[in-house]
Amino acid sequence: MLGPDPKAVRRLLTRYATLRIAQAERYSPAAARELEEVGSALRGMTGASCVRDAIALADDLLDRARPAAGRTPEADGESGLPLAV
Repeated sequence: MLGPDPKAVRRLLTRYATLRIAQAERYSPAAARELEEVGSALRGMTGASCVRDAIALADDLLDRARPAAGRTPEADGESGLPLAV
């Protein structure tokens, strides 16, 4: 069975985290709407019923998609840290 494209998942996770930070710094109705849209897309990609579960499933998907031999998170352009809600 095919799953979501890891690059698309990574982009959504990055966007979600960026919007969460922006909202924590200063609330914006437009950013709140986009945050809801990105959260909805993450739920749809992962099949999760809530954003928290979608993020956990997306992190797991990215862990499984990363080649194990000779690759580091930094080489893949990642910090290696899971995204948290």
